[in-house]
Amino acid sequence: MQEEEPTQKEEVKKEQPQEQIWKPKSKLGKMVVAGEITSIEEVFEKGLKIKESKIVDILMPDLQTDLLLIGQAKGKFGGGQRRVFRQTQKKTKEGNKPKFSTLAIVGNKDGFIGIGFGKAKETVPAREKALRNAKIGIFKVARGCGSWQCGCRTPHSIPFKVEGKCGSVKIKLMPAPKGKGIICEKEVAKVLQMAGIKDVWAKSYGQQRIKLNLIRATLQALHKTVSAKKTQQQIDNLGIIEGRVKPKPVIENIAEENQDE
Repeated sequence: MQEEEPTQKEEVKKEQPQEQIWKPKSKLGKMVVAGEITSIEEVFEKGLKIKESKIVDILMPDLQTDLLLIGQAKGKFGGGQRRVFRQTQKKTKEGNKPKFSTLAIVGNKDGFIGIGFGKAKETVPAREKALRNAKIGIFKVARGCGSWQCGCRTPHSIPFKVEGKCGSVKIKLMPAPKGKGIICEKEVAKVLQMAGIKDVWAKSYGQQRIKLNLIRATLQALHKTVSAKKTQQQIDNLGIIEGRVKPKPVIENIAEENQDE
C-alpha cells in the first residue's frame, strides 16, 4: 500500500500540465505554437487576422490592461461616482433584467493598443469578454514629432493632426512639443498613454457625456495615423515610427515545450 500512493500522486501531476496546454484552432495560432511567427510585427506584415486572444498573450508578454470609466453609480441628481461598469436593464413581465457593459484597453505603451467592449448579465464575464475583444482588436499606432515648435524627430507625439467621429462626438488630436504632456479628457489620456504617446493636444465637440462614443472617436483618430499616406521625406523629417521603437522577438521554442510536456 505504501508503494502505490506515490505512483498515484505522480499520475495526477502529469495530467495537470496537459490540461493547461493551449490548443489553437486558427491558422495563425498554429503558426505561433509551431514557432513560425515569433513577433507581433510579423503578424501585421503578413496581413494575418488575429482570432484568438491567446496569440497576443504569447507574442506580447509585456502587455498591460486597464478598464475605462464608462459607467456611473446612482447618486442624487445624477451625481454618482464614475465606475468601470455601465448598468442597463430591460423591463419584462418577470421583472427587471440588468446587464453590465465595460470597456477594456490593452497596450504595451510602445506603439500597440487595443480596445474591446464586453456586455453580459454579470460583471466578471463582461470584463473577460472586453479584455478578450481588446486583445483580438490590437493594432499599431504611428508616432513622431509633428509639432512645429519642437522638431526633435523622436516618437513622443503624433506625426500630424488626425480626427475621429462617433455619433455626435468629434475629437481632434494635434501634435504637441516635447514636455507639454497629454492635454485632454482623463479617459482619452489613458488611451493615449497606453499607446505610448507622451505629448498631444486634443479638442472635442458634441455630447461627451457618453464616454463610449468619445473613446471610439479617439480610436478612429489613432487608426488614421497608420492608414494615412506618407512620403519618405515626411517619415524622415517627422521621425515617424509605426509600432514598437525596437521590435524584438519574444517567443522561445513553444513547440519544443509542448512536446516535452
